Amino acid sequence: MAKLLSEMLKGTLEGVILASLSGRPAYGYEITTRLREQGFSDLAEGTIYALLLRMEKRGLVDVEKVPSEKGPPRKVHSLNAEGRKYLEEFWETWNFLTQRLEQLREGDK
Repeated sequence: MAKLLSEMLKGTLEGVILASLSGRPAYGYEITTRLREQGFSDLAEGTIYALLLRMEKRGLVDVEKVPSEKGPPRKVHSLNAEGRKYLEEFWETWNFLTQRLEQLREGDK
């Protein structure tokens, strides 16, 4: 199951991260921690950082550098209007897919 979960998560992780940011802004490690607490235990920090950079380049998140007590400033990501629009589309698509999958599963009974 772990391999299949990992493959399925690859296609949805961007939406998952945006959903996490819809609650409040966060930096990469904080996002990873939140998601791990919600059961996404196999997430690598590097994966999250790469997706955050891609989302930043696509204009889905805003970034603010905030001083850190230890080390360099943290890049705090927040969902902007374009990100909210993308997240809304993500949920619409998710709902469409889950409904169709349920229909397929029910048809097998």
